[in-house]
Amino acid sequence: MKKTSLLLCLMGLLGLMGTAVYAQTPAADKILGVYSTFNEDTGLENSRIQIFKATNGKYYGKIIWLKEPNENGKPKVDDQNPDKALQNKPIIGLQLLKAFVYDEKSGEWKDGSIYDPDNGKTYNCFMKLDGDKHLKIRGFIGKAWMGLGRTTTWTRYE
Repeated sequence: MKKTSLLLCLMGLLGLMGTAVYAQTPAADKILGVYSTFNEDTGLENSRIQIFKATNGKYYGKIIWLKEPNENGKPKVDDQNPDKALQNKPIIGLQLLKAFVYDEKSGEWKDGSIYDPDNGKTYNCFMKLDGDKHLKIRGFIGKAWMGLGRTTTWTRYE
């Protein structure tokens, strides 16, 4: 009987510890995961982006899935990249989001950039979670307050 009670106590403690560890996930890491992007005209899923934390502590994102991964029977490549040496690089695996840092005060990931493979341009960018399922991303030219940019929303993929 004592062994059973001890085992139940240990299992309960381990369960509480697991809950405590999850609750202690830093706010900055809540962005980690896979997000779906959607075509603005059709509303259909376009791609999936995985956001990860690098060893330097900054946050990055790469394309891991495309609805239409091939073009003319071949994998889509980054043909709009201004660097000709990178124009044959596959879109799947391409890093779109670079070097974001979390600002605890604003709850935003800032000081990063976003690359648009449709036009080969890189923009300043910040991101903010909107609840548990949505990520608002603002790409802009110059300073954010200048209003020269675009905001889009990605949805956490489940």
